Amino acid sequence: MPKLSERGSEMPASPIRKLVPYAEAAKKRGVKVYHLNIGQPDIKTPEFAMEVLRNTSIKTAEYTHSAGNESYRKGLAEYYKNIGIDVDFNDILVTTGGSEAIIFAFLVCLNPGDEVIIPEPFYTNYNGFAIQAGVKIVPIRSSIEEDFALPAISEFEKLINPRTKAIMVCNPNNPTGYLYSKSELKQLGDLVLKHKLFLFADEVYREFCYDGLEHFSAMQLEGLEENAVLFDSVSKRYSECGVRIGALVSRNKNIMQSALKYAQARLSPPLFGQIVGEASLQVGKDYFEEVYDEYISRRNYVISALNKIPGVYAPMPKGAFYTILSLPVKDAEHFCIWLLNEYQYENETVMFAPASGFYSSPDAGKNEVRIAYVLKIEDLKRSVLILEKALESYKKIF
Repeated sequence: MPKLSERGSEMPASPIRKLVPYAEAAKKRGVKVYHLNIGQPDIKTPEFAMEVLRNTSIKTAEYTHSAGNESYRKGLAEYYKNIGIDVDFNDILVTTGGSEAIIFAFLVCLNPGDEVIIPEPFYTNYNGFAIQAGVKIVPIRSSIEEDFALPAISEFEKLINPRTKAIMVCNPNNPTGYLYSKSELKQLGDLVLKHKLFLFADEVYREFCYDGLEHFSAMQLEGLEENAVLFDSVSKRYSECGVRIGALVSRNKNIMQSALKYAQARLSPPLFGQIVGEASLQVGKDYFEEVYDEYISRRNYVISALNKIPGVYAPMPKGAFYTILSLPVKDAEHFCIWLLNEYQYENETVMFAPASGFYSSPDAGKNEVRIAYVLKIEDLKRSVLILEKALESYKKIF
């Protein structure tokens, strides 16, 4: 039998989806599963955008420009200018989801063997993107005890060596919900300038910032015109995960010219996804205010309820719709599998994402899980109750 590539063998399974077979088996047994494992919002996609798609007069689904429709890119440039990010439409490349934007940036900015420093825990698919590009992720630990705040800049500097080419942050953060402040980003900006690095910023949760806090973009840092690279997506902003439309944004012309060649190689981003994405730019403040109020209610309930369970600690997220919580168990993945495979409370159970998959360091996050509070409060209440009952039973067995 032919041997697979090393990349194929090293490609990690998603900790967000790796337990899906257990969930499917539970459902076949008639058990209801509450999915807190995946950031799939139950918020409705803007109806206006869906109507534009339904009423399109397109007769032939042709290729679009490899960089994306010009009208959409101009609309995106206006959107960014309205939130304080001054870019031209030529500084924007439309991608197949935010994932492709990250892959393109890794391929364009980094050589095989180069290193990118990322605070951990981090979005697990960064590992997969790095393997595809032959890039090495160097983790720098943030801790649940400090609510996952940015590690000290001195700790970043200790990790920088001749192979280091970039620092990357997700802001607001998936999986922790931490929101990096202007001060923290300024420190990172000074560091990348000092060492002539790139600053990659995944900002797909920009609209989800709480408690009166405002999002500050890496693209707003002065002097980083050649260093800052923004990754964006419509998936969470407009609850359009299946649309698969993202963006790579940078004022660095060399990056954009090189990325366009990769974009040409994959021909074009999704036509109908761009139609939905462009229409969504017309969505008013009322939509975001309603969504914001809903997530604030969910966050406030679930964090308070979780912290009332003996042995559980969940930091208060400042943004996005995730948090990582520590559980009074030794092996959270074993617990998560047990929840799906063996446990039920009144014929119901709950699915979490084991947090160890969001760390790069071995044995980190062993007693932690990530939750996405993307379900209505009634379902969150039920999920918390099931977790509390499950922990009581688990302790008696293990």
